[in-house]
Amino acid sequence: MYKYIMVFLMLSANAVFAQENVSGTVTDEKNNPLSGASVIWKGTEKGTATDDNGFFSLPMNPGSHEITVSYMGYQSISLMVHEPKEIKVQLQPNKSLDEVVVTTKRNSLQKSYVKTANVTTMSSKELLKAACCNLSESFETNPSIDVNFSDAVSGSKQIKMLGLTSPYILIAEENIPSVRGASQAYGLSFIPGTWVESIQITKGAGSVVNGYESISGQINTELIKPANDIPFYLNAYGSTDSRFELNTHFNKKFTDKLSSSLFVHGSTRASKKDMNDDGFLDNPLGNQINIMNRWQYNNLEKGWVSFLNVRYMKDEKQAGQVAFDPDTDRGTTNAWGSEINTEKMEVSSKLGYVFPDMPWQSIGFQNSFNYHSQESYFGLNQYNIQQNSFYSNLIFNSIITNTLNKFATGLNFTSDDYNEFVTVGTPMDVSRRDNSLGAFFEYTYDNTDNFSLVAGARFDMHNRLGAFFTPRVHVRYNPWKKAVLRVSAGRGKRSANIFAENQNLFASSRIFSVTNANGNIYGLDPEIAWNYGLSFMQGFQLFGKKAEVTLDYYRTDFQNQAVVDVDKSPQEVVFHNLDGKSYANSLQIDFNVDLMTHLSVRTAYKFYDIKTDYLSGTLERPLQARHRFFTNLAYETHIKEKGKQWKFDFTYNWMGKQRLPNTSTNPEPYKLNEFSNPFSVMNAQVTRTFSSVFEVYVGGENIGDYQQKNAILGADNPFGPYFDSSMIYAPVFGQMYYAGIRFKIK
Repeated sequence: MYKYIMVFLMLSANAVFAQENVSGTVTDEKNNPLSGASVIWKGTEKGTATDDNGFFSLPMNPGSHEITVSYMGYQSISLMVHEPKEIKVQLQPNKSLDEVVVTTKRNSLQKSYVKTANVTTMSSKELLKAACCNLSESFETNPSIDVNFSDAVSGSKQIKMLGLTSPYILIAEENIPSVRGASQAYGLSFIPGTWVESIQITKGAGSVVNGYESISGQINTELIKPANDIPFYLNAYGSTDSRFELNTHFNKKFTDKLSSSLFVHGSTRASKKDMNDDGFLDNPLGNQINIMNRWQYNNLEKGWVSFLNVRYMKDEKQAGQVAFDPDTDRGTTNAWGSEINTEKMEVSSKLGYVFPDMPWQSIGFQNSFNYHSQESYFGLNQYNIQQNSFYSNLIFNSIITNTLNKFATGLNFTSDDYNEFVTVGTPMDVSRRDNSLGAFFEYTYDNTDNFSLVAGARFDMHNRLGAFFTPRVHVRYNPWKKAVLRVSAGRGKRSANIFAENQNLFASSRIFSVTNANGNIYGLDPEIAWNYGLSFMQGFQLFGKKAEVTLDYYRTDFQNQAVVDVDKSPQEVVFHNLDGKSYANSLQIDFNVDLMTHLSVRTAYKFYDIKTDYLSGTLERPLQARHRFFTNLAYETHIKEKGKQWKFDFTYNWMGKQRLPNTSTNPEPYKLNEFSNPFSVMNAQVTRTFSSVFEVYVGGENIGDYQQKNAILGADNPFGPYFDSSMIYAPVFGQMYYAGIRFKIK
């Protein structure tokens, strides 16, 4: 397959090398780049838009020699261009403009017809549709991501993409891997939602520039930029499950080039709730303080952009039986309890330089140091981990002959020092150090019309994974107007951190064992998988309104996998290398339509076929619904005087039956059915905007009040052999209502 990809890449490159382009930059009167400016050959429909740096590239057009450059609020310019060359265009404000006309609505969830990869972008507006107090709660209105509770004790949520859990997703913060290793279980809850500017969700194998670990997809979070932030922002939140949060942003612009933001997040839950009367807290008690100081320096005239982030976070959780008192009951069998205390410190930087005379050429340098310490116990089981990580990525971007052919190349270094201690009956020291050094090259061809290709490869040397090669390719083709077909394929490889990624199993009476223990990672071999994807999207008009339908099909084939086997025995979890086959097929059909000017509807149906060869045979992946249905309704009234407006959002999720882990050998009171019952969850929110700086929101989650029965197996005897809180497929907590305010100083 690789041979054919390389032949295709060479043929594509040879075919376009002969093409010539006119390229350049578009700026305002102060030489600031204008992103999204229109550049078009006059009298034709052939054109393009400038990127974030104001740069554009347009193939020469034999039928016209006049280029028109336009941008809302600025005077348009026409230029005669008879030969390929670089030009600089400076637009002047349109002083005669005395009103602003809004011609289109920008969706808060955007899919592109021109991006090569299958990317969905969530704007900050989308995050306001639900009480997304942290990143793990930010995907409730997005059908591409499945959100589930990981257990009935910790209150943490896990996400899935293409039917695979978050360890198979490369989760990055501004393209620096962030949720990995020790932070896999709870790391998404450590990123407050109000800090987020946008989220890009990529299905399938991601870019080789960002690493080799991505298998099912990539989630990249962009934080609010200090240069664009407002002086002050406040978000206060409270809910009926006794959760209270406060978020404040402070911004200071020292000069036109230097800006700084201080983000402060605090949350607490101090009241005990047991709505299902099983003697256990439905949600853990806890406190979190999260602070980030962010600096941005822009000197666009000389081509420099840089960011510096300094962050500290402390999170404390107490879970377990209502009667549990950690001062007297910890380490005893008086009452079952758990504490998870995490401390995190991080320093990261990004430095970029764009060559002033060659705006299509740049150098980027990313660095991050991360300290993560977790001390925790679950009844009599104990788990402590400390991870010191360093990440560095050097990227060079340029072109081959012309801007139709671009490339990115560079070097990447990662170091992870794990001090990890596990006590499940017998204490174990499983500490280790991982180092990797890699080089990558990614070629992009885009004819700026109907075809683009991204083909990348990287070679890495890892002290435990060995030396290995990672190829990936994405292809886009637009067969006709408002239609896009995408194909992708790629390989991923990763170390499975079996204890950090499966902490929900500590809250059970299961013993832990590793078989076939001849590998370099906990005795296991590295995980290797291929992901193949096919996507088609068609936009059209339905009764005069904008609509689109999308069909996505992806398959993940594991060559090796660290299998988490909970079916051999209800009293044991076995980690073993894959012996046989393991695959995940994902089919998703989306239909979105704007029924009215201010009313939009999103619907999605998802089908999963996920099977693995376990020690007891080939089985469906447990706790995974084969069928899911999603609907989101969003309505906004017209914006009235002084910005007054109503916003309404409603989300409906239906989950089909799920296979439950094997409990057939348990006594009758501690047995579960083979499959769960289907169920529905409904969430809603109403927002009242009183002005451009103040709004109030109220909402509810699980309005239908569906609760999983017998959520904690053996809750009557948590120190007995049948206790297990990890078999969660539905909400544990019933109805929950919340309210909050948002206030800004602009």
